[in-house]
Amino acid sequence: MLAPFLIMLREGLEAALITGIIATYLRQTGRSAWMPMVWIGIFLAVAMSLFVGAALQWVSAEFPQKMQELFEACVGFVAVVVLTSMVFWMRKAARSIKAELHDSIDTALESSAAGWALIGMVFFAVAREGLESIFFLLAIFQQSSGPAMPLAALAGVLLSMAAGFAIYFGGLRLNLRRFFRWTGIFILFVAGGLLAGALGSLHEAGLWNGLQTPAYDLTEVLPVSGVLGTILSGILGYQDSPSIGEVIVYLGFLAFTLTWFLQPYTPSTEKTDTGALKSAEGTNA
Repeated sequence: MLAPFLIMLREGLEAALITGIIATYLRQTGRSAWMPMVWIGIFLAVAMSLFVGAALQWVSAEFPQKMQELFEACVGFVAVVVLTSMVFWMRKAARSIKAELHDSIDTALESSAAGWALIGMVFFAVAREGLESIFFLLAIFQQSSGPAMPLAALAGVLLSMAAGFAIYFGGLRLNLRRFFRWTGIFILFVAGGLLAGALGSLHEAGLWNGLQTPAYDLTEVLPVSGVLGTILSGILGYQDSPSIGEVIVYLGFLAFTLTWFLQPYTPSTEKTDTGALKSAEGTNA
C-alpha cells in the first residue's frame, strides 16, 4: 500500500507544483482572467489519462494468458523507464522550472491563440504526470490484487491535491527538495522491483528462460503473502523465491541508479533560476 500512496502523492505534488507556479504567476501579473484556461487544461489531461488507463486495462483483459504475461512485462518495463526518468528529471528541473514556466506563459499569452496555447501548456504538463501514474499503477496492480492498492493510490492523490491548494494559498510550506530526494530513493527501489517482476513475466510468456534457478527460498521464513512480506514487497520489491536473473537485475539496477542519483548534482553552465531553487526548498510555488 505504501508504494502507490507515496508515488501518487509525489506525482500529484509535481503536478500541483507546476500548476501552482502557473496560477501564481498569472495572479501576480494581473492575468487571473486566464485561470479558466488552466482548469480546462487540467481537466483535459486528467480525462485523457483516465481514458488511456481504461483502454490499456480493457485491451489487456482480451489477451490470452501468454500475451497477458507479455503485456505485463511491457508495461513493467515502461513503468521502470517512466519512474526512473521522472526521478532524475525532477532532480534537474527543480532548479529552473519556475523561470522556464514563466517564460512559457509569457510566450503563450503573446501568441495569436493565447487561450489554446495556455491550455496546451497546462495540458502537457499535467498529462505527463498523469501518464506516468497510469503506467506505474497498471504495473503494480498487475502484481498485486485486492482493493488496498487502488485505495492507497487514491489517498495519495487526494492528499497531494490538498497539499497543492495549501501551498498555493500560503498555508503550507514544504521542503520540496528533501521530499523529492527521499521519495526519489524510494521510487528507485520500487522501480527495481518492477524491473525484476517484468523479467519474471517475460519468463512466464516463454521469451526468457535464462538464469531461472532460484537464488534463495524464504517462503517458509518470510513469505510474500504474510504481513511483513507484503510490506517489504511493496516498499523494496521483495520476493520470497526469486530467480538468479531477477536478483541480478534488481541489484544491478539499484547499484547503478542509486549511485548516480546520490551523487551531488552539479548544474551545467545553463542559466538557473534562484527563485525556483528557493521554491524547491520550501517557499510557496
